[in-house]
Amino acid sequence: MCLIAFAWQAHPRWRLLLAGNRDEFHARPSAPLARWSDLPIIGGRDLEAGGTWLGVAQAGRCCVVTNVRDPRDPQQGVSRGLLATDYLVGADDATEHAQKLLAAASGYRPFNLLTFDTEHGFYIGNRPSSRAQLIDPGVHGLSNADFNTPWPKTRALMKRLQAWMDAGHEVDFAPLFRALADERQAPDELLPDTGVGLERERWLSSAFIRGELYGTRASTIVAIGYDGKGLIVERRFGPEGRFEGESELPL
Repeated sequence: MCLIAFAWQAHPRWRLLLAGNRDEFHARPSAPLARWSDLPIIGGRDLEAGGTWLGVAQAGRCCVVTNVRDPRDPQQGVSRGLLATDYLVGADDATEHAQKLLAAASGYRPFNLLTFDTEHGFYIGNRPSSRAQLIDPGVHGLSNADFNTPWPKTRALMKRLQAWMDAGHEVDFAPLFRALADERQAPDELLPDTGVGLERERWLSSAFIRGELYGTRASTIVAIGYDGKGLIVERRFGPEGRFEGESELPL
């Protein structure tokens, strides 16, 4: 998952409302949104590492993971592939989990992790250094940089999520999916410099990335109410943005 905007304890109906795109190589095998048969998780599944990039579990727990875009980083350490799964099936609440993971975070490959339970939300990351941050109520964003780094596409998605809430929407997620499907690229003067070159920075600056080998694989909306009930909706895409299906599951 490489672009996320979410409202935490800021919507009258939804304790957590999250909209995100997962960008990945199209050749990497993945299973669509489903209730897992072996673990109490609802989410898509990475069939290569066995984990998930975004999942929901019992008692309103939710977790999302992204990598950190820096080609200069040696990418050494423990795989981040099971970070989300470990939280979702673990016994620790978000606070306890954040405290324990922070002590070991430096040993993992570069990651950003968002964890939520019924009371608290946390951001945990290990680049440029390890830190855990309690998430305040409000609208936040995350891509492949530090929490709330103001990349153009992150700010744009946060703005559209805020507009969706200001319009009084509750279950009409079409405007959010349109925001996730936005292919407009940011002006050069607003692009970050993450070491991948100007042409690639331009290509990666849109919310939806269309490509033959790499691009947006899934757009997902998660809505969890204060009572723990809600839904998760996933739209899937293949090479060059070809639509491959949609799934919706109640929570």
